[in-house]
Amino acid sequence: MGNHALLACGIAAGPLFTMAYLLEGTGRRGYRPFRHPVSSLALGPAGWAQTVNFLFTGLLTLAFAVGLWRAGPSHWGAGPSRWGALLIGVWAIGLLGAGVCRTDPVSGYPPGTPDQLQRPTRPGALHDLCSLIGFLALTAACFVCALADSPAWSAWSAYSIASGVTFAATMALATVAFSQQQRWVDHGGLIQRISLTIGWTWQTLLAVHVLRI
Repeated sequence: MGNHALLACGIAAGPLFTMAYLLEGTGRRGYRPFRHPVSSLALGPAGWAQTVNFLFTGLLTLAFAVGLWRAGPSHWGAGPSRWGALLIGVWAIGLLGAGVCRTDPVSGYPPGTPDQLQRPTRPGALHDLCSLIGFLALTAACFVCALADSPAWSAWSAYSIASGVTFAATMALATVAFSQQQRWVDHGGLIQRISLTIGWTWQTLLAVHVLRI
């Protein structure tokens, strides 16, 4: 596959992931998008669709990471570009791991399950770990790719830093909500969707940015 096609995978991944989970959440019995996490769509009879969503977008993002690695020093300088590609690769692996390891029920979904399990299952704990690693990697990638831009300070650098800060902050707040903190629990799904939109939008624009250089 040519490098242009690999970089284009970074443009496609976010919109496809978003459209898929929006469609999956429509009409799912007992599922409240403002309350429940995207990962919960992997539970229940139709859960395979969200699993495929994780795996497919994870593969697209991994292809994008390869494209970034190939683009390399000629774009941003050897150090930052290589680290940015590696971090995007870790983010992709986090998505793949989240797809392979199904999340535990939370916030009362699927219907009839408790708001929070007393003990997480092994797949649920691995899902959370993969997600955390992926989120941290994407946050770090925002900062690394900001530093990699030339000239040293630009609108792209400022946008990347702002994306890293807001992505991390909103994802942390969503985690608090899913831990059943009463003030936020009914808005955990909405906050997570805002966070994912920030992250996926940054990746899409990163791919566009690199393709234009």
